[in-house]
Amino acid sequence: MSAIKIDGLMDDADWQTADSAANFFMVLPMDTSFAKVRTTVKMSYDNNNLYLLAICYTVRPGPYMVESLKRDFNFGKNDNFLLFMDPFDARTDGFSFGANAAGAQWDGTMYEGGKVDLSWDNKWYSAVKNYPDKWIFEAAIPFKSIRYKKGIREWGINFGRNDLITTEKSSWAPVPRQFPTASLAYTGSIVWDEEPPVASSNISVIPYVLGGVSKDFQAGTKATYRKEIGGDVKVALTSSLNLDLTVNPDFSQVDVDQQVINLNRYELFFPEKRQFFLENGDLFSNFGYADIRPFFSRRIGLNAPIRFGGRMTGKIDKNWRVGVMDVQTGQSGAANLPGQNFGVFTLQRRVFSRSNIAFMFVNKDATSGAPNPGNTAPGYNRNVGVEYNLASSNNLWTGKLLGLKSFTPGLTGHDYVQAANLQYLSKFWTFYLQQQYVGKNYNAEIGYVPRVGYNKLSPLVQHNFFPKSGSILSHGVQLSSTYFFDENFKRTDNETILSYLITFRNRSTLTFSGLDTYVKLLRPFDPTNNGNVLLPTGTENHWNTVDVQYASKPQSVFTYLVDVARGGYYNDGNRLSVTGQVGYRFQPYVNLILNTSYNDLHLPQPYGRTKFWLIGPRADVTFTNTLYFTTFVQYNQQAKNMNINSRLQWRYKPASDFFIVYGDNSIPSPFTVKNRQLTVKWTYWWNI
Repeated sequence: MSAIKIDGLMDDADWQTADSAANFFMVLPMDTSFAKVRTTVKMSYDNNNLYLLAICYTVRPGPYMVESLKRDFNFGKNDNFLLFMDPFDARTDGFSFGANAAGAQWDGTMYEGGKVDLSWDNKWYSAVKNYPDKWIFEAAIPFKSIRYKKGIREWGINFGRNDLITTEKSSWAPVPRQFPTASLAYTGSIVWDEEPPVASSNISVIPYVLGGVSKDFQAGTKATYRKEIGGDVKVALTSSLNLDLTVNPDFSQVDVDQQVINLNRYELFFPEKRQFFLENGDLFSNFGYADIRPFFSRRIGLNAPIRFGGRMTGKIDKNWRVGVMDVQTGQSGAANLPGQNFGVFTLQRRVFSRSNIAFMFVNKDATSGAPNPGNTAPGYNRNVGVEYNLASSNNLWTGKLLGLKSFTPGLTGHDYVQAANLQYLSKFWTFYLQQQYVGKNYNAEIGYVPRVGYNKLSPLVQHNFFPKSGSILSHGVQLSSTYFFDENFKRTDNETILSYLITFRNRSTLTFSGLDTYVKLLRPFDPTNNGNVLLPTGTENHWNTVDVQYASKPQSVFTYLVDVARGGYYNDGNRLSVTGQVGYRFQPYVNLILNTSYNDLHLPQPYGRTKFWLIGPRADVTFTNTLYFTTFVQYNQQAKNMNINSRLQWRYKPASDFFIVYGDNSIPSPFTVKNRQLTVKWTYWWNI
């Protein structure tokens, strides 16, 4: 066959003879019938590409509901069509591709049976064409851009459609409404008439050239100029196993973190966004729990530059996945850190239908001395762990059993982790129970473990009701608790939450919650996190809070979310917290969002009254689906900082970009610039 032209016109001869998939099933509002909005899908292929055509019919002529033309859009706020693909037919991991009705692309890797990591980016082609009664999505996905095993002729596959005009979500293979349409447990199958073609050569070279200037106004130093080159190489060792190499990587174009008001006693978590760490990233980053991660890639290169690194990730066959990573950093004079080597090895074996057993080894070694005397950090830190991840064939039962041990000079005993959880999730009932033990000497220096020396129990139960008519689609009650004990099982803190959750047929939501909180401080703590007097160790605090949250329907061009919480606080104080988000979009070119947070703390002297504002307006301007401009401003009263980050991105070829990035940090009152930087960067994705 000849190559299909990707233009959304549906006039290629191959589409006239291709098999069709239609008769989609409704997932939302209810999963008991066929979809009312019609969708027809066709697929084809040649030696280089997998082709997809989706005809998305509408109940009335537009306008379609979209945020913008920006990649990797918010699923719930866009009319869209998505492909979920499991090339190993293992129902655990795969790839997702799609677009919204304006042509913005969506792509990501799939993991844990139904989650999509949209940070992944690769080379593929698509077009969307709008008609009075339908919109058409046409795509070509190169076989070089996905990972699959030679000889496997049956792939798991599903198609999802989100139509905001009718508030209907549908899928080709039926999916129970409590699960996302991405759930690989419920995929259908595509059976190849012959083995999928395997590329004889699959090497991608991705160089970059960068120039920039920065100035530190606080230090009063002269402007510093940057002129750098570097890049990545991707080598497909097999059609399912990939080798990533990087030299002198740069991440200046990565989105800045969204700031928060920090009233927490423990370290906050910010997700990894750097491209080098993302493909098959779940092998590394999802080992353990959200608050027990033996490996957290953002620890690498945090205070010292990455010189080079390599990653080998992917599938050995249908049952085995492997991940190997090694990264070398240079010395850091500012942080007085030696050069360090970070190594990680993980191996995952599928058992039963969708469960797996995984092993991980993490190692950090100093490879040189610190630039200046006085660095007393341990020369090495190591972690070894094993976990069993339960996932039943129908996804109703999921769970985990985890064991970890750390090795650090001078720390012995109480240096291990044992944790487990079990969840049952049906349409009407959710039951969940989690247990954790983290020893006081457990140490994961390149992990994320904000708290040690505790036992934890966390149960949850929820029941849902589904009215047959009226404005309410579903409502239900949820009760959850989190109890912390020390290593001798003496209670240190707990929080119990009773909530009532309402989802309306127009997809807006309303939640009422009551919280009961108890905290016994294990170390001195400033309840304002603002440099005030510390409450002493052993101080007991008990308070109640009422919380109300409302999120508007996503179909409107004007959307909003409001969350108001009022109750007690530490030291017999009280707290008012108001969080909000307001959005307005000029479809499909401009999306405006304003995030706000206000905290008003009333405490006895010497604290008195403390107020914190966090204001974060963001503007996304998408001139086309390959030219984007984003400006993000964040004013954080607690941190006494105002940050501006602006980025112009031109995707002049698939996966090849030109960036102009500007950023500065200022003290808002009196206004004083702390630092400022401008970067120009060019990247090119070259397939050999």
